[in-house]
Amino acid sequence: MEWTNKLIVNVIVVFDKKANKMLMCKRRKDPYKGKFNMVGGKRKKCESPENAAYRELFEETGITKNDINLTHVMDFNYYLEECLVEVFFGQLNDEFTVYGDENELFWLDIYKENYFDSLRFAGEGNIGHILEIILLYKDKLDIRFN
Repeated sequence: MEWTNKLIVNVIVVFDKKANKMLMCKRRKDPYKGKFNMVGGKRKKCESPENAAYRELFEETGITKNDINLTHVMDFNYYLEECLVEVFFGQLNDEFTVYGDENELFWLDIYKENYFDSLRFAGEGNIGHILEIILLYKDKLDIRFN
């Protein structure tokens, strides 16, 4: 996609090594202050989607390209808000202790949470939808359930 004046952001779905938990942050500022969200951030002008995702992931969690392989799985184009959200997925290669000071980080169970609950989770149900699509294509994404 060519760069425009539109806001381009990414979100990164990170599964732990065993593929039973998903990394979430609890937002400290608006939008969605106080709600759980996926990590991610704004893409810089002339930055590729993949580089932006790896950069944001490292800045917010300490996870590097050596720890995870990211796959660009889908986009949400919000024409009325002039915003594009690029969605990436990856599973950690090994156990990893995440760290960051932008938002508090949590590992939440993939199957025990209602990610469509808009009182607890950001995105008006998008997190639930994204997770369902990732699990639907788990073979193509080569998710390793341990």
